[in-house]
Amino acid sequence: MRQRSLGAARIGTALHGGVTRLDDLAESGALRVRLPRGGAGLEAVLVNTAGGMACGDRFTIAATAGPGTRLTLTTPAAEKVYRSDGPEAEVEVRLAVAEAARLDWLPQETILFDRARLARRYEVDLAPNSTFLSFEALVLGRLAHGDAMAEGRLTDHWRIRRGGALVYADALRLAGPIAALLDRPAVAAGNRVLATVLYIAPDAESRLDEARALLDATGADCGASAWNGLLATRFLARDTEALRRAAMPLIGALRGAPLPRVWGT
Repeated sequence: MRQRSLGAARIGTALHGGVTRLDDLAESGALRVRLPRGGAGLEAVLVNTAGGMACGDRFTIAATAGPGTRLTLTTPAAEKVYRSDGPEAEVEVRLAVAEAARLDWLPQETILFDRARLARRYEVDLAPNSTFLSFEALVLGRLAHGDAMAEGRLTDHWRIRRGGALVYADALRLAGPIAALLDRPAVAAGNRVLATVLYIAPDAESRLDEARALLDATGADCGASAWNGLLATRFLARDTEALRRAAMPLIGALRGAPLPRVWGT
């Protein structure tokens, strides 16, 4: 019987003397939380000590930004999802942002190897006057090694509620001959890197022109739209470096602070 990797992490923040402080922390299995000093609010780095994910691995992450606090969640490096000949690797993320709080979900890229199988689900609950920023990037294949993700399976489900009402629902499913699918002009036109930046805040819709101006300056293959109190931007890129050149100026502007330090290491 193969050994499966399991991991769980939970973190919460509270305001003490006008400063964001750690209020709750739990970790088990292959997931660990590190709290580097500095940065805006509290920064938490999620570390997978297993060194990646494979078939049947399961990880759960829960985070709550308490009233008036600012919490950033990131990872120390790109996550790797290895080839599977059976079950999917599973990730479940639950995030909550309280009144006047802010949570930035900024993991580095997820790299899927050929024949990887990954299922992820995100549930986000926001207070009406909270702020949420997220960046999710998928790299389909080990591009630095010239290896394509010829086949595999990927499912991504997002549900975001604001004041209890559903404001964003998204689902992505890629299965079978993924490389051939990505080559289609109507799918990804040969690009192998897909990413989404979401910004949900009281000022989200008013920042559409600013976002488009930043994106136009990069010349990237991307598009931005705003509705229902949120700003959404989609990116396609040939490689990770091209994605970061396009996305980082926008993330920095929406964040109003430098990107997590681990992004530069």
